[in-house]
Amino acid sequence: MPPSNTLPGTRARLSVLGRDMTTAQSTEIFSIGGDLPVHRLGYGAMQLPGQGVWGEPADRDGALRVVRAAVEQGVDFIDTADSYGPFVSEQIIAEALHPYPENLVIATKAGLTRQGPGIWTPVGRPAYLKQQAELSLRHLKVDRIDLMQLHRIDADVPLADQLGAFKELQDEGKIRHIGVSEVSVAELAAAREIVEIVSVQNLYNLTTRQSQDVLDYATAEGIAFIPWFPIATGELAAPDSPVADIARELGATPSQVALAWLLQKSPVVLPIPGTKSVDHLTENLGAARLTLSDEDMARLDALA
Repeated sequence: MPPSNTLPGTRARLSVLGRDMTTAQSTEIFSIGGDLPVHRLGYGAMQLPGQGVWGEPADRDGALRVVRAAVEQGVDFIDTADSYGPFVSEQIIAEALHPYPENLVIATKAGLTRQGPGIWTPVGRPAYLKQQAELSLRHLKVDRIDLMQLHRIDADVPLADQLGAFKELQDEGKIRHIGVSEVSVAELAAAREIVEIVSVQNLYNLTTRQSQDVLDYATAEGIAFIPWFPIATGELAAPDSPVADIARELGATPSQVALAWLLQKSPVVLPIPGTKSVDHLTENLGAARLTLSDEDMARLDALA
């Protein structure tokens, strides 16, 4: 069954572009897998490494600051992956936050390999996936990964073998929950025949909605839907973005409107906007208290 939490029906406007100490905890709670409660506006750590999601960031101290600021501003769900760097993102998270706050949920992923900046190659061999999960445990400095997601399905390896590797680690107590990423409805249904799937992470935002059917399925089944690139890698945050006019009317920024739209599309959506800037982080979290009217939602829906 889908979760019962719904967004309030009253309309709110942002008066200071989200810089009034609004925190992620202004959003409602969704329980991933039924036992990991998180506020619905999280933080995506893909941008922490260097250019092309490769190597060390130009400003490591700045990366540490933004991760710490995310938690200070109420974020209790952080999404990362072994391939971000590789491992740089996980290492920065651990350096910034370990020992972790008790309520912090960290999700990571395995299944994409890196051969250079901007290059991503799926590898789903069970031994490799188990090795990467063990390395993520080490880099994140945890005994158990809250949510381990298959970053991509490797077409050359049976899906049962790929998810089976995570299930073995789950049985050993090293993984709490399992999710999948960038899948079709048929692939998600097939995955659920193999193991319990509690989350799906697909590309989805105001202007990119090819995964609408997956979101509809996740909503009906109460599965967390984690949209990656929730503000289209910044394109929706630009002053001339498709949502700029509506944002001005609401006294908000385009990125806040794009995130608020996601939050109101379904109660299972957990947006994870990423940034290297504390100012942009604070701006993004301002979406937590922006409620769009039915008219606003209809105008935004028409932008697809």
